[in-house]
Amino acid sequence: MDKLESIFAMQKSLDDDIQQKRNLDYPYEVWMQKDILATMDELTELLNELNYKWWKNPKPLDRAAINEELCDVLHFFVSMCIRSGMSADDLYDVYVAKNQENFDRQMGKSKKSGYEVSNVE
Repeated sequence: MDKLESIFAMQKSLDDDIQQKRNLDYPYEVWMQKDILATMDELTELLNELNYKWWKNPKPLDRAAINEELCDVLHFFVSMCIRSGMSADDLYDVYVAKNQENFDRQMGKSKKSGYEVSNVE
């Protein structure tokens, strides 16, 4: 099992355990809404670690706390993938295709316009 497959398996196990122990049974749409809100909350916690508040004295960056918040975001993202029926392989395949499309957009090779880099001087 590769690392991404392992992450998916661990997240599925955690999600199943939480659902069972807390007797949670929401429809897909509600689960996705909850996961999106939780992801937004984790992103806010990450933002708070990065001194974005210009009205407040900055604190030293805590890389361990930053990494933990990034991991929390990953937890909820992987949960959403699993709930949507995506496997680690599916995510990889979609990512590879989208990554290529994003490169194509930047190089003006996409069917979608508006992404080309212009030589503005």
